[in-house]
Amino acid sequence: MKMRNKWYKNYLYLIPSMLIIVVFQLIPLFKVFAMGFYTKFNYVTDEVYEVGLDNFINVLTDENFYIAIKNTFTYVALSVPLSIALALIVAININKIKRLKGFFTSVYFIPFVTASVAISVVWRWIFHSEYGFLNMIINFLGYQSQGFLLDEKWTMPMLVFLNIWKGLGYKTLIILAGLQTIDERYYNAARIDGAGKFVIFRNITIPMLAPTLVFLVITSTIGSIKIFDEIFVLYDKKPGPLKSALTIVYYVFDKFYMKWQFASASAAAFLLFMIIAILSIIQFRVGRRFNYYE
Repeated sequence: MKMRNKWYKNYLYLIPSMLIIVVFQLIPLFKVFAMGFYTKFNYVTDEVYEVGLDNFINVLTDENFYIAIKNTFTYVALSVPLSIALALIVAININKIKRLKGFFTSVYFIPFVTASVAISVVWRWIFHSEYGFLNMIINFLGYQSQGFLLDEKWTMPMLVFLNIWKGLGYKTLIILAGLQTIDERYYNAARIDGAGKFVIFRNITIPMLAPTLVFLVITSTIGSIKIFDEIFVLYDKKPGPLKSALTIVYYVFDKFYMKWQFASASAAAFLLFMIIAILSIIQFRVGRRFNYYE
């Protein structure tokens, strides 16, 4: 009887969180999915006159949608591995520091807790073609100014660099936490057997950090797919030069807020949800194979 009452209490504690999830996540998700099938409706009164697959067909035959997918996956493929690799290097070096470890961790973490819009405004001025701080340095070194925000070839490198700089502190902190859970006895045993630093890193550090790295890969991929704020601010509400910064989320935003094509935006948003869900499942299943010490 006591055990049953304990379970009831556990569920009672979960009710507030579950209500929030249902009201603000599940219901909107089902509403978006349903609206994707609306072909004729009144968005003020929410009356639906006709339904069909026209919105999904329009999105899947839209050239801009595939440009958005290409740009998004290019961004993800570059930013996720580079950011995690750099965070791993920084975390390992910070973990070796005995003094001021908290100070360096805080310094790296500050960009993560700063609003994306504020960061983007600052970097917009840094990348400015005429008055930007970066071009001032380039001119000082004797080189010609670069149109960072005007030339499509700079779009992806800028976005990747901005993402790495912003998320480095968070990823470093997570990896640091993972490093501190590894028992020092594993390293001592490896050193006694004559293992070098690279062998220790490959055979102890990486396998023991596998769950942490899998978590970062999944969350970083989802976060990178949803990039929007930086593009919106950097390029003044535009998808970059020659649509080089057109991502899936920006595509949904453009359909919904700029063109008022609510049903098409809902169809695109649900397709985005499916892409994220499929990628997350694949990454989770692949990641479990590398969890040697589960």
